[in-house]
Amino acid sequence: MAEPRIGRQTPTQSVVLPYFETKGQEAVDLYNQTGRIAQEWQELLMSDILAVNEDGLWTHTKFGYSVSRRNGKNEIVATRELYGLVNGERILHTAHRTTTSSAASKRLAKFLDDSGYTKIERAKSGEVYQKSYTYSKQFGLERITLLDEGGGTCDFRTRSSKGGLGEGFDLLVIDEAQEYTDDQESALKYVVSDSQNPQTIMCGTPPTTVSSGTVFTKYRNKTLAGGGSNAGWAEWSVDKQTDPYDRGAWYETNPSLGTILTERKILDEITGDDLDFNIQRLGLWLKYNQKSAISKTEWATLKAEVLPDLSGPLFVGVKYGHDGNHAAVSIAVKTKKGKIFVETVDCKEVKSGNQWIIEFLKKAKWSKVVVDGANGQQLLADDMKEYKIKKPVLPTVKEIILANSSFEQGIFQANIVHMGQPSVEQCVSNCEKRAIGSNGGFGYKSLRDDVEIAILDSLVLAYWACSTSKEKKKQRVSY
Repeated sequence: MAEPRIGRQTPTQSVVLPYFETKGQEAVDLYNQTGRIAQEWQELLMSDILAVNEDGLWTHTKFGYSVSRRNGKNEIVATRELYGLVNGERILHTAHRTTTSSAASKRLAKFLDDSGYTKIERAKSGEVYQKSYTYSKQFGLERITLLDEGGGTCDFRTRSSKGGLGEGFDLLVIDEAQEYTDDQESALKYVVSDSQNPQTIMCGTPPTTVSSGTVFTKYRNKTLAGGGSNAGWAEWSVDKQTDPYDRGAWYETNPSLGTILTERKILDEITGDDLDFNIQRLGLWLKYNQKSAISKTEWATLKAEVLPDLSGPLFVGVKYGHDGNHAAVSIAVKTKKGKIFVETVDCKEVKSGNQWIIEFLKKAKWSKVVVDGANGQQLLADDMKEYKIKKPVLPTVKEIILANSSFEQGIFQANIVHMGQPSVEQCVSNCEKRAIGSNGGFGYKSLRDDVEIAILDSLVLAYWACSTSKEKKKQRVSY
């Protein structure tokens, strides 16, 4: 008999800093003592959230995650809070709605009850308690206090622009993070500043078209682009709008499908609003509200009205796209005014072969060719060797990171000039950063499915090769 199908247990996208030790298993053990059994994806996520460095501090001082509704994402937060209570942390759990924060307090209290803790209505001064807690149930101002020696506290609040001011905590939980606003963040981000080992956790679903929050989206984009500091992220999502009846997509984006969530329940959710289903059930992050990493205005300011005077040989960048569908070729050449002129030669389907690239390289006067893209670079290098064309540069990951950073600086410092090719403008003005490596390096990816990012990547390679080239000085002999 075949095993029942279950949802994907690892995130579709994540950023996790390297670690060698974690308190995750301790938290999972506490959760399992409630009579519940953690799923694999919950265990893995807790391991990442509670990773510690060599100093015993949290590896991720901030960690965000996005999981579609009814998958058990709140169990993660409650498990983290249970661990915090047992280990003496001061916790602040915030939510967009009072009903949500109140429900979270009831969930944590139920965890304690199911773990064998006793609720004490009124604790007596000087009395020693074991496996006991108090629970203040004032609506909107709930508090759970563990009475065991070294036990912690957990306060539950509705977020506001003033909430948390003047109070200090070790753990800040941002529930319903898709509604977390900039002014709320300004009020809350300092509440963990006094802690010796602070951590902030944001959890939610992708924002809908009517969501008011912006912090969650900005944090996600920055972390996935490699720009976060001590930041972690995990999500289960589709990268583009998908057919609601695509069951494969259901299993990719719902880790608890097949356990606490069923196909029948999901089928009942399909009502005709395909976009809402994609956001709420398939974890789609809308892209049309995102700003390009390079704006159309920034690129337009670098446009030349007439072709500048060029000086020296060409530098060629060849990029085979990540999806393996296209290959793009661009050139860069220095101008007499010290800038670098860039232009794309062409972008064709990979199935067209490499002959068009070979013909260009045979005719053009160039100094260096840089080729990137695991699905095509070695084939092109072999073809160049066969045609007795000078060996290309196959850049390392470190060099790719340097090339992208160099191109960005070239834009900021107005060291780039171009003639305004429409295809290039469309690509450059519809890109966002993606993380490369684990030390803040970045590359680019497209915001739109119909824009081939290989065009921009080839420009980056050509510009880098040109900007790092050194002019050969003629030797002067004096007698």
